[in-house]
Amino acid sequence: MHQEPAHRPTPPFDAPAARKLRLALGMGPEHVAYGMRTSFGLPHVTPDLVLTWERGLASPGHGELVALAGVLWCSVSELIGAPRTLREHRIARGLAAEDVARAVGLQLLAYIRMEEADEWRGSERQSAALAEVLELSLADHVTVTGREPKLAQMLRGAVTTRWQAYVRPVGKLLPMERRVVGHALRALHTEYQGRMVKTLSWAGGAVTLDADAGHDFLDRIVDRFWTTIRHDGAPEARTRPDGG
Repeated sequence: MHQEPAHRPTPPFDAPAARKLRLALGMGPEHVAYGMRTSFGLPHVTPDLVLTWERGLASPGHGELVALAGVLWCSVSELIGAPRTLREHRIARGLAAEDVARAVGLQLLAYIRMEEADEWRGSERQSAALAEVLELSLADHVTVTGREPKLAQMLRGAVTTRWQAYVRPVGKLLPMERRVVGHALRALHTEYQGRMVKTLSWAGGAVTLDADAGHDFLDRIVDRFWTTIRHDGAPEARTRPDGG
Protein backbone atom coordinates (compact mmCIF):
# COMPACT_ATOMS: atom_id res chain seq x y z
CA MET A 1 0.00 0.00 0.00
CA HIS A 2 1.24 3.48 -0.86
CA GLN A 3 2.27 5.53 2.17
CA GLU A 4 1.67 9.25 2.00
CA PRO A 5 4.68 11.43 2.83
CA ALA A 6 5.10 12.02 6.55
CA HIS A 7 6.01 15.69 6.07
CA ARG A 8 3.48 16.65 3.44
CA PRO A 9 1.76 20.07 3.41
CA THR A 10 -1.02 20.43 5.96
CA PRO A 11 -4.39 22.11 5.44
CA PRO A 12 -4.86 25.69 6.67
CA PHE A 13 -5.32 25.40 10.44
CA ASP A 14 -8.08 27.46 12.10
CA ALA A 15 -6.39 28.40 15.37
CA PRO A 16 -9.31 30.43 16.84
CA ALA A 17 -11.67 27.51 16.18
CA ALA A 18 -9.38 25.11 18.05
CA ARG A 19 -9.25 27.39 21.09
CA LYS A 20 -13.02 27.96 21.01
CA LEU A 21 -13.73 24.23 20.87
CA ARG A 22 -11.35 23.53 23.74
CA LEU A 23 -12.87 26.20 25.95
CA ALA A 24 -16.39 25.00 25.15
CA LEU A 25 -15.43 21.59 26.53
CA GLY A 26 -13.97 23.17 29.67
CA MET A 27 -10.55 21.74 28.89
CA GLY A 28 -7.15 23.27 29.51
CA PRO A 29 -4.23 22.86 27.10
CA GLU A 30 -2.81 20.26 29.50
CA HIS A 31 -5.95 18.11 29.08
CA VAL A 32 -5.69 18.30 25.30
CA ALA A 33 -2.01 17.40 25.36
CA TYR A 34 -2.61 14.49 27.74
CA GLY A 35 -5.38 13.11 25.51
CA MET A 36 -3.22 13.32 22.41
CA ARG A 37 -0.34 11.57 24.18
CA THR A 38 -2.30 8.74 25.78
CA SER A 39 -5.09 8.11 23.27
CA PHE A 40 -3.26 8.81 20.01
CA GLY A 41 0.34 7.92 20.80
CA LEU A 42 1.85 11.36 20.29
CA PRO A 43 4.31 11.69 23.20
CA HIS A 44 5.80 14.94 21.91
CA VAL A 45 2.60 16.94 22.37
CA THR A 46 2.81 19.30 25.34
CA PRO A 47 0.49 22.02 26.68
CA ASP A 48 2.90 24.61 25.29
CA LEU A 49 2.64 23.05 21.83
CA VAL A 50 -1.17 23.15 22.01
CA LEU A 51 -1.00 26.85 22.92
CA THR A 52 1.44 27.45 20.08
CA TRP A 53 -1.11 26.01 17.65
CA GLU A 54 -3.92 28.08 19.14
CA ARG A 55 -1.88 31.27 18.83
CA GLY A 56 -1.24 30.61 15.16
CA LEU A 57 2.51 30.37 15.64
CA ALA A 58 2.61 26.85 14.17
CA SER A 59 0.19 24.39 12.62
CA PRO A 60 -0.35 20.74 13.54
CA GLY A 61 0.69 18.11 11.03
CA HIS A 62 -1.83 15.71 9.55
CA GLY A 63 -1.56 13.10 12.32
CA GLU A 64 -1.64 15.78 15.00
CA LEU A 65 -4.67 17.39 13.39
CA VAL A 66 -6.60 14.11 13.37
CA ALA A 67 -5.65 13.49 17.02
CA LEU A 68 -6.60 17.03 18.04
CA ALA A 69 -10.00 16.61 16.42
CA GLY A 70 -10.45 13.35 18.32
CA VAL A 71 -9.62 14.93 21.67
CA LEU A 72 -11.88 17.92 20.99
CA TRP A 73 -14.75 15.69 19.82
CA CYS A 74 -15.08 17.42 16.47
CA SER A 75 -14.47 16.69 12.81
CA VAL A 76 -11.19 17.59 11.14
CA SER A 77 -13.06 20.04 8.91
CA GLU A 78 -13.97 22.12 11.98
CA LEU A 79 -10.28 22.72 12.68
CA ILE A 80 -9.19 23.92 9.27
CA GLY A 81 -9.81 27.05 7.28
CA ALA A 82 -11.28 27.07 3.81
CA PRO A 83 -9.59 24.28 1.79
CA ARG A 84 -7.78 25.45 -1.30
CA THR A 85 -6.03 22.46 -2.85
CA LEU A 86 -7.11 18.98 -3.83
CA ARG A 87 -5.34 17.49 -0.79
CA GLU A 88 -6.88 20.02 1.60
CA HIS A 89 -10.38 19.27 0.35
CA ARG A 90 -9.76 15.54 0.82
CA ILE A 91 -8.42 15.97 4.34
CA ALA A 92 -11.31 18.28 5.21
CA ARG A 93 -13.71 15.45 4.32
CA GLY A 94 -11.74 12.98 6.43
CA LEU A 95 -11.02 10.77 3.42
CA ALA A 96 -7.94 8.71 2.66
CA ALA A 97 -6.27 9.08 -0.71
CA GLU A 98 -7.33 5.51 -1.47
CA ASP A 99 -10.99 6.46 -0.96
CA VAL A 100 -10.87 9.32 -3.43
CA ALA A 101 -8.82 7.42 -6.00
CA ARG A 102 -11.30 4.55 -5.92
CA ALA A 103 -14.32 6.86 -6.15
CA VAL A 104 -13.03 8.71 -9.21
CA GLY A 105 -11.62 5.63 -10.94
CA LEU A 106 -7.89 6.40 -10.76
CA GLN A 107 -4.91 4.31 -9.80
CA LEU A 108 -3.76 5.36 -6.33
CA LEU A 109 -0.28 6.39 -7.43
CA ALA A 110 -1.71 8.49 -10.25
CA TYR A 111 -4.02 10.27 -7.85
CA ILE A 112 -1.24 10.84 -5.30
CA ARG A 113 0.92 12.42 -7.99
CA MET A 114 -1.88 14.83 -8.88
CA GLU A 115 -2.19 15.83 -5.23
CA GLU A 116 1.55 16.33 -4.85
CA ALA A 117 1.73 18.43 -8.02
CA ASP A 118 -1.56 20.18 -7.18
CA GLU A 119 -2.59 19.58 -10.78
CA TRP A 120 -5.80 17.71 -11.56
CA ARG A 121 -5.61 15.77 -14.84
CA GLY A 122 -8.69 13.57 -14.61
CA SER A 123 -11.19 13.04 -17.39
CA GLU A 124 -14.58 14.75 -17.57
CA ARG A 125 -16.27 11.78 -15.90
CA GLN A 126 -13.60 11.65 -13.21
CA SER A 127 -13.95 15.39 -12.61
CA ALA A 128 -17.66 14.96 -12.01
CA ALA A 129 -16.96 12.06 -9.62
CA LEU A 130 -14.39 14.18 -7.80
CA ALA A 131 -16.93 16.95 -7.22
CA GLU A 132 -19.33 14.39 -5.77
CA VAL A 133 -16.95 12.55 -3.44
CA LEU A 134 -15.38 15.76 -2.09
CA GLU A 135 -18.74 17.60 -2.02
CA LEU A 136 -17.25 20.50 -3.92
CA SER A 137 -19.12 23.68 -4.60
CA LEU A 138 -18.90 24.92 -8.16
CA ALA A 139 -16.35 27.56 -7.10
CA ASP A 140 -14.19 24.94 -5.39
CA HIS A 141 -14.53 22.57 -8.34
CA VAL A 142 -13.35 25.26 -10.74
CA THR A 143 -10.31 25.94 -8.54
CA VAL A 144 -9.36 22.32 -7.89
CA THR A 145 -9.65 21.30 -11.54
CA GLY A 146 -7.46 24.20 -12.68
CA ARG A 147 -10.08 26.26 -14.50
CA GLU A 148 -9.84 29.34 -12.27
CA PRO A 149 -7.10 31.12 -14.31
CA LYS A 150 -9.16 30.73 -17.47
CA LEU A 151 -12.28 32.01 -15.70
CA ALA A 152 -10.34 34.99 -14.33
CA GLN A 153 -9.09 35.84 -17.82
CA MET A 154 -12.62 35.78 -19.21
CA LEU A 155 -14.01 37.87 -16.38
CA ARG A 156 -11.30 40.52 -16.79
CA GLY A 157 -12.15 40.73 -20.47
CA ALA A 158 -15.84 41.02 -19.68
CA VAL A 159 -15.48 43.97 -17.29
CA THR A 160 -12.90 45.86 -19.34
CA THR A 161 -14.54 45.46 -22.76
CA ARG A 162 -17.99 44.27 -23.87
CA TRP A 163 -19.42 41.90 -21.26
CA GLN A 164 -21.99 40.54 -23.74
CA ALA A 165 -19.24 38.85 -25.75
CA TYR A 166 -18.26 36.72 -22.74
CA VAL A 167 -21.65 35.34 -21.72
CA ARG A 168 -21.37 32.34 -24.02
CA PRO A 169 -17.70 31.44 -23.20
CA VAL A 170 -18.25 31.72 -19.45
CA GLY A 171 -21.49 29.78 -19.71
CA LYS A 172 -19.66 27.06 -21.58
CA LEU A 173 -16.94 26.88 -18.91
CA LEU A 174 -19.44 26.72 -16.04
CA PRO A 175 -22.65 24.69 -15.63
CA MET A 176 -24.84 27.75 -15.20
CA GLU A 177 -27.71 29.29 -17.11
CA ARG A 178 -26.57 31.98 -19.50
CA ARG A 179 -29.19 34.30 -18.07
CA VAL A 180 -27.50 34.05 -14.67
CA VAL A 181 -24.04 34.46 -16.18
CA GLY A 182 -25.15 37.47 -18.18
CA HIS A 183 -26.67 39.16 -15.16
CA ALA A 184 -23.47 38.65 -13.15
CA LEU A 185 -21.20 39.89 -15.94
CA ARG A 186 -23.31 42.98 -16.47
CA ALA A 187 -23.25 43.76 -12.74
CA LEU A 188 -19.46 43.31 -12.57
CA HIS A 189 -18.95 45.44 -15.68
CA THR A 190 -21.06 48.23 -14.22
CA GLU A 191 -19.23 48.10 -10.90
CA TYR A 192 -15.80 48.07 -12.50
CA GLN A 193 -16.53 50.97 -14.81
CA GLY A 194 -17.98 52.91 -11.89
CA ARG A 195 -14.82 52.38 -9.86
CA MET A 196 -12.58 53.36 -12.73
CA VAL A 197 -14.33 56.63 -13.42
CA LYS A 198 -13.43 58.53 -10.27
CA THR A 199 -14.13 62.13 -11.24
CA LEU A 200 -15.43 63.95 -14.27
CA SER A 201 -14.14 67.42 -15.02
CA TRP A 202 -17.05 69.24 -16.65
CA ALA A 203 -14.83 72.14 -17.58
CA GLY A 204 -12.42 70.20 -19.70
CA GLY A 205 -14.60 67.18 -20.32
CA ALA A 206 -11.76 64.91 -19.17
CA VAL A 207 -12.21 61.70 -17.19
CA THR A 208 -9.78 60.88 -14.40
CA LEU A 209 -9.28 57.14 -13.87
CA ASP A 210 -8.64 55.52 -10.49
CA ALA A 211 -6.08 52.91 -11.58
CA ASP A 212 -5.49 51.50 -8.10
CA ALA A 213 -9.16 50.75 -7.60
CA GLY A 214 -9.28 49.09 -10.99
CA HIS A 215 -6.26 46.87 -10.31
CA ASP A 216 -7.67 45.76 -6.96
CA PHE A 217 -10.99 44.91 -8.59
CA LEU A 218 -9.33 42.84 -11.31
CA ASP A 219 -7.11 41.01 -8.82
CA ARG A 220 -10.22 39.85 -6.94
CA ILE A 221 -12.43 39.34 -9.97
CA VAL A 222 -13.13 35.63 -9.42
CA ASP A 223 -14.18 36.14 -5.80
CA ARG A 224 -16.37 39.05 -6.86
CA PHE A 225 -17.99 36.87 -9.51
CA TRP A 226 -18.97 34.16 -7.01
CA THR A 227 -20.17 36.77 -4.53
CA THR A 228 -22.37 38.31 -7.22
CA ILE A 229 -23.77 34.90 -8.11
CA ARG A 230 -24.62 34.18 -4.46
CA HIS A 231 -26.21 37.58 -3.95
CA ASP A 232 -28.40 36.94 -6.98
CA GLY A 233 -29.61 33.73 -5.35
CA ALA A 234 -28.31 31.46 -8.10
CA PRO A 235 -27.64 27.91 -6.84
CA GLU A 236 -24.07 26.66 -7.12
CA ALA A 237 -24.00 23.30 -8.87
CA ARG A 238 -21.91 20.63 -7.11
CA THR A 239 -21.28 18.57 -10.20
CA ARG A 240 -20.96 19.27 -13.87
CA PRO A 241 -23.31 17.03 -15.90
CA ASP A 242 -21.35 17.55 -19.10
CA GLY A 243 -18.08 17.16 -17.19
CA GLY A 244 -16.35 20.20 -18.64
